[in-house]
Amino acid sequence: MRDLKSNIGVVQSIAPAAITSTTEGAGVDLQDYGSAVVVFHPGTITDGTHTPTVEESDDNSSFSAVATADLQGTLAALTSDTVQRVGYKGTKRYIRAVSTVAGASTGGVYGAEVVVGNPAVGPIA
Repeated sequence: MRDLKSNIGVVQSIAPAAITSTTEGAGVDLQDYGSAVVVFHPGTITDGTHTPTVEESDDNSSFSAVATADLQGTLAALTSDTVQRVGYKGTKRYIRAVSTVAGASTGGVYGAEVVVGNPAVGPIA
């Protein structure tokens, strides 16, 4: 039997909430992990355009957009009840989820997590 639970961790970057303006998630430390996936999970998007992206940083302070070559997959504007994910294969220590919002008054309800895997030391608690 394979044990996925002991080999991945899930860290919240954007807390699930009604979002009406651009939101920068919390940075997630990738030290001691060999892989990461960012997952955006929307509920209902009522108006506006919600464009998800991933940013990276060496110091968890100064972030910049992740180059396309360092992502596995692509992200599109969020729509109701459509989960999106993108893998990160860059070399920075921290990444975070970002949602750029335009034209929203009631916005949308969603959040984002970073799933980390391939730990240097396991199992993950």
